[in-house]
Amino acid sequence: MKHFKLFVIAVFILAAFIAISGCTGNNGQDNAKKKELLIYCGITMVKPMVEIVKIIEVQEDCKIIISKGGSGNMLNSIKINNVGDLYLPGSESYINTCLEEGLVTKTAHIGFNKAAMMVQKGNPKNITADLENLASDEYRIVICNPISGSIGKETKKILEKKGILDDVLDNVLELTTDSKDLTRVLVEKEADLVVNWFATSTWPENEPYIDVIPINDEYAEKKKLIIGLLKTSKYPEIAEKFMEYASSEKGHDIFNKYGLYDVE
Repeated sequence: MKHFKLFVIAVFILAAFIAISGCTGNNGQDNAKKKELLIYCGITMVKPMVEIVKIIEVQEDCKIIISKGGSGNMLNSIKINNVGDLYLPGSESYINTCLEEGLVTKTAHIGFNKAAMMVQKGNPKNITADLENLASDEYRIVICNPISGSIGKETKKILEKKGILDDVLDNVLELTTDSKDLTRVLVEKEADLVVNWFATSTWPENEPYIDVIPINDEYAEKKKLIIGLLKTSKYPEIAEKFMEYASSEKGHDIFNKYGLYDVE
């Protein structure tokens, strides 16, 4: 009986060892989980960022997740969740806020953007470049909420400078959350006139449906796109390599392909 008990114990120990070994990779080495980074990115910049993500994932053997949305909503997520590696909003002002609040430790300039008025293809209502048209009840107007998206924040500044913010707010049909919805209302012919980031009009899926009406530089300046390294980054060395690539000549070429660098 004593020998039988010893045999049972030995079998149990062997089984336990095999079970533990089954959790390891070949030759008993642990399967190392890839380093995973999180980037908060404004809607308008997602396309070039996806291209750079693919490059850095191969270069650094890591996985990078992009959380996309309105820049203001992204900033709220950063503050609430207290996780993430990089933040790319559609306006430098959000990065300035992050620097003031100690949320970002390092920044890099990666591109430019500029606001513009946009209409349905062919401009069927013959809308002119006068900003006052945004306050006219002749047209169906849609703008972005200044709280949720960078283009909303920029639109507010433009309208305040022109002195027509209240008139436009009284006239709009809808306040969208981001640039994507501003494009949608033109494509689906739910609006006659919107204010959006110029870059969105250059994309192949949007160009057949949208015409641009430039806004005078007096009201709509070219805006820098700044990416920030979040203090919560678990892998700052990889995040910094991402920033270096995005701010390099190769990175600028990628951003320019989507209308986000050489902006007139």
